[in-house]
Amino acid sequence: MIYLARVRLPNGEVVPAVIQQEQVEALDLPLGGLSDLLEQAPLMETLEQLRRSPLAKCSLEKVELLSPVDAQEVWAAGVTYRRSRTARMEESEQGATFYDRVYTAPRPELFFKATAARTLGPGQPVRVRADSHWTVPEPELTLVINSQGKLVGYTVGNDMSARDIEGENPLYLPQAKVYQGSCAVGPWILPAEHAPPVQEFTISMTIRREGQVVYEESIGVDQMARSVENLMEYLFRDNAFPDGVLLMTGTGLVPPDHFTLRAGDVVRIEISPIGVLENPVIGGPAEEATS
Repeated sequence: MIYLARVRLPNGEVVPAVIQQEQVEALDLPLGGLSDLLEQAPLMETLEQLRRSPLAKCSLEKVELLSPVDAQEVWAAGVTYRRSRTARMEESEQGATFYDRVYTAPRPELFFKATAARTLGPGQPVRVRADSHWTVPEPELTLVINSQGKLVGYTVGNDMSARDIEGENPLYLPQAKVYQGSCAVGPWILPAEHAPPVQEFTISMTIRREGQVVYEESIGVDQMARSVENLMEYLFRDNAFPDGVLLMTGTGLVPPDHFTLRAGDVVRIEISPIGVLENPVIGGPAEEATS
């Protein structure tokens, strides 16, 4: 497999890179950053041309993987799996029927999640809100879309969610979903031209606490009630993304109601055939989770 990443080289320079078989080829990109590269079509042909004269070559262990986001916004979809619909109805004190209706409605639930500066990469700490007592990670297949609305790749996303805050009132959704340390993406992008059909993807999540597994489950993307095309079409209705956009597509993995994340937990999300996104969990002041 070939992956497209954003890396920090040993000399401190941040550049787009191609990763293949644990080897990194840093790309000398005169046209700009990663989001600019994703505008090139066909992408794989552009990558092959850039790989002829790489800026640098090294092993994967020599670089720091950053979130594959440099200018794009991150958005998210909700209630796209049956388990998510059930969980949202159970947690809500006042709006259970809203979630039931949106699951079958033509229009999906879409909401803004993060700016590029607020998006964390692999290994960076995600955070539990200081005013939440029931926070969970949400592992999500994340679409990488260019400014023209074309699907150019896939990555792994963690949509951290304060279930108690949203459950108190559906109008609190932005506070439950959008806060410092609530969005992680990575470790790289699998180009869509190089990927198998999305229905063959599998999402797995493992949460470890003090070295012990406290949650582990998997689900196939084929269990998603909506198509990626449906979500993308609605996202771009009367909306524009000059730098492109990443779209988290919802989760089908929801820990039981008695479970909440704690500082010190480690969340490991794997989407086959993309890769693994792993982040430690912290609590406390928002500034502890800067990107």
